[in-house]
Amino acid sequence: MKMKNVTEVTSFLLKSFTDNLELQIILFLLFLAVYLFTLIGNLGLVVLVIGDCRLRSPMYYFLSALSSVDACYSSVITPKMLADLMSKNKAISFLECATQMFLAVTFGTTECFLLAAMAYDRYVAIYDPLLYSISMAPRVYVPLIIASCVGGVLHASVHTVATFRLSFCGSNEIRHVFCDIPPLLAISCSDTHTNQLLLFYFAGSIEIVTVLIVLISYGFILLTVLRMPSTVERRKVFSTCGSHLTGVSICHGTVLFMYVRPSSSYATDHDMIVSIIYSIVIPMLNPIIYSLRNKDVKEAMKR
Repeated sequence: MKMKNVTEVTSFLLKSFTDNLELQIILFLLFLAVYLFTLIGNLGLVVLVIGDCRLRSPMYYFLSALSSVDACYSSVITPKMLADLMSKNKAISFLECATQMFLAVTFGTTECFLLAAMAYDRYVAIYDPLLYSISMAPRVYVPLIIASCVGGVLHASVHTVATFRLSFCGSNEIRHVFCDIPPLLAISCSDTHTNQLLLFYFAGSIEIVTVLIVLISYGFILLTVLRMPSTVERRKVFSTCGSHLTGVSICHGTVLFMYVRPSSSYATDHDMIVSIIYSIVIPMLNPIIYSLRNKDVKEAMKR
C-alpha cells in the first residue's frame, strides 16, 4: 500500500464577502439591522400570540412556531457572520462547523414542514369553518408542530453524520460564509457520491412531499372559493392565502436552487448570495408577509 502524506483538517476558514474595509463596515451595519429586525419581528409575533387571547387559534400557533424557527435559524448564522465581517480571523472549528450545519438544516427543514402544515390548516379553516376548532384541536395541531421539528432533526442528523465522516485533508477554506452541505462536500478529499445522492434524494423527497401538500390543499381551497357566492368572502380568502403562498414560493424556490441540482454546480459565488437570501432575508420577510397583511395581528399590535 502507498502511504499518503496528508494532514487532516481540524478547523475551517470561512469566505469573506470582501476585503474592502469600508464595504465590510457597510455590510456589517446592514446585516446587523436585518438581524435585529428579524428578532424583533419574529419574537414580537410570538409574544403577541401568547399575550392576546384573540390570536389563540391553530393558525396563529402555527405562525408563532414558524416565527420561532425563523428567529433561531437566523441566530445560527448571522452572529458568526457579523463577527467574521469585523475580524481578520474567520476560522471555525470542526465541532462548531458541524453544530452550525446541523442547526441550520434542522430549522430550514422544519420551516418547510411547517409551511405544509399551515397550508393544510388553511384548507380545513376554509372548507368547513364551523368545524374548524374541532378539526384542528390541540390533539391535531400540536402533533403536527412536533412532527415538523422531529422531521427537521432527523434530516439534519443524516446529513451531519454523513458529511463529517468524510475526510478533509486538502484546502480547509469553505467558499461560503457559513457551514453548509454543498460547500463542505466541495472541499472534501473523500468520495462524496453517496453524500450527493443523500442530499438530492432526501431534500428532493421533502420538497416533493411538502409542495404536494401545499398544492393539494390550495387546489381544494380554490374549489371551495369558486363555490362561494359572496365576492367579499372570496377576497378575504385570497388575502389570507396570498401571504402564505408568497412565503412558500420564496422558501421552496431557494431550497430547490441550492440543494436539488447537479453537484457539479456547487460552491459558486452565486450560491452564496442565494444562501444569504434564504438564511437572512427570508426570516426577516416572514413577519412582514404574515403579520402586516393580517387584520387580526394589526389590531393585536394596536391593543
